[in-house]
Amino acid sequence: MIYDYDLIVIGAGMAGVTAANKCAAAGWKVAIVDALPYGGTCALRGCDPKKILRRGAEIIDSARLMRGKGINDDGLSVDWADLMAHKHGFTDPVPASMEAGLTGNGVTTLHGTARFTGPQTVAIDDAPCTSRHFLITTGARPRPLDLPGHEHLLDSTGFLDLTELPRRILFVGGGFISFEFAHIAARAGSTPVILDRKPRPLKAFDPDLVDLLIDRGTKAGIENWPSATLTAVEKTSTGYQVSVDEPGRSTTREFDLVVHGAGRVPELTTLDLETAGVQWDEDGIRVAAHLQSTSNPAVYAAGDAASTPGMPLTPVAVFEGKVAASNMLKGTTTAPDYTGVSTAVFTIPELARVGLLEEEARDRGIDIDVRYTDTSSWYSNYRIGETTAATKILIDRSDDTIVGAHLLGPEYAELVNILALAMKLRLTTRQLKSMTAAYPTVGSDLGSML
Repeated sequence: MIYDYDLIVIGAGMAGVTAANKCAAAGWKVAIVDALPYGGTCALRGCDPKKILRRGAEIIDSARLMRGKGINDDGLSVDWADLMAHKHGFTDPVPASMEAGLTGNGVTTLHGTARFTGPQTVAIDDAPCTSRHFLITTGARPRPLDLPGHEHLLDSTGFLDLTELPRRILFVGGGFISFEFAHIAARAGSTPVILDRKPRPLKAFDPDLVDLLIDRGTKAGIENWPSATLTAVEKTSTGYQVSVDEPGRSTTREFDLVVHGAGRVPELTTLDLETAGVQWDEDGIRVAAHLQSTSNPAVYAAGDAASTPGMPLTPVAVFEGKVAASNMLKGTTTAPDYTGVSTAVFTIPELARVGLLEEEARDRGIDIDVRYTDTSSWYSNYRIGETTAATKILIDRSDDTIVGAHLLGPEYAELVNILALAMKLRLTTRQLKSMTAAYPTVGSDLGSML
């Protein structure tokens, strides 16, 4: 059979764009399609714009920390409209720039909603196409919430496009989105509340450091409602009345804005995957270790769309896209290596992790040396006035290698990358401590943390 394309990539985020360019460079006839502007969640609706907004919050927080230490922060504030315009200065050119890069590399760029009409056929807004291979990189969407008034909740995309920042904001869910946005909002003049149905938020991070972060957030004006369930949202003339069940009581309270931060699920519902014989569930498309569909060999998946052991992170999606492209090009079955993948929640200060949690290491029977250090009084933090910082590094006693590292503090999201590299290369702590770092830098603190 003669196919229209060698590869059709469905989803023009970073994983899909990376794979499309790689296969086109190898001489394949490649098309990529998306119903949304090219760029995906990270560049347009997530990581990048969020961290631009965080910069404004960092300035406010940094000035407050230096109050009485030579800095007068009276009158310092965030102009939300100007900060949002600064964000748009980055995000607005992305779709056209990304599409130009793809076409320059020989990729056919299509716009519309793709749905499968057979094992190797799709319709893009009813226009039929065939392909030898498909790569699905459609990302994720907010998890549906089954409660009265759920339609009144604003998702993360909407929050990142607010022209004005309301004063009273409820963030639903105790994960990345709620914490990062709440830390921005608190420094921009709002009074945020984080509601979490579980007793402990940020479950993927070290609980001791999470406790420190919660305390730091409380001092910045963030209120936390643990073990609380949102049961209803009602629009009023002055905002939104929310109903909440807590242990032993039910309460109502009014907010100006309610934001959905209660997790995300793969965005697969419009693809008609059953028509293509592609098995999937709420965790994503079922793939083998090498990212090929277990039920349709023409289909591969990467990133949030695939059910893999990888964390739902853009860098993970990108290297999965590279691995999937390589496997399709070469006919190989190479599996992604997830060793040493670090992650961070960009609160103020940031909380970072690589490797195992302490409980996970013990459950695996690893004889660990837990090296916990309160670094709040160290020079790097004293210099900027930060009073909350700590690290917990887990060392395998049998070979002196790092099996987990957890850090809370300014610039520690950069520091965790060194520890991730050490885990990837299986460097010992003795080898790491032999490094002579530039001083004074946060990186020069690493030896003492070990």
